[in-house]
Amino acid sequence: MNRKALQKLSYGVYIVTTANGEKLYGCVANSAMQITSSPAQIAVSINHDNATHDQIVESGKFALSVLATDTEPSLIGGFGYRSSRDADKFAEVSYTMQEGMPVPGGAMAWMTCQVVQTMDAGTHTIFLGEVKDCELVRAEAIPMTYSYYHAVIKGSSPKNAPTYVPPEES
Repeated sequence: MNRKALQKLSYGVYIVTTANGEKLYGCVANSAMQITSSPAQIAVSINHDNATHDQIVESGKFALSVLATDTEPSLIGGFGYRSSRDADKFAEVSYTMQEGMPVPGGAMAWMTCQVVQTMDAGTHTIFLGEVKDCELVRAEAIPMTYSYYHAVIKGSSPKNAPTYVPPEES
């Protein structure tokens, strides 16, 4: 099986966040999509090992930030390659609070969602959330695709990403 075929699916690059009291959580995700329009519902896939996963389960809500091609690579790295258990990912990031959840500055759009259903997908949980609020912050920005992230930014997939390919299979 050539797992590189799976990397030809189209993905975006997003930051998924939530909060539990005063503690803020967030991680990079590439698996997000709109499921319905009325009511608007968004699905995101988060690895069970991510601290953000457990906090979405506990809080029952998440925010999805859509990143643009001009996003600073350090923002992606800061949210994608360390755990909220060990680091305050928001310490040096501008953000606003929307519906009680942090939304990193620089996102071209964001949505806040109330979890309405979950599905266990082995290593990941798919959270289906009803959109409670959303905003298009930078209409002129171009959404970042995962292909762009790999080809132009030269980013790699962390081990918890659904698209991770072990080095021996690369």
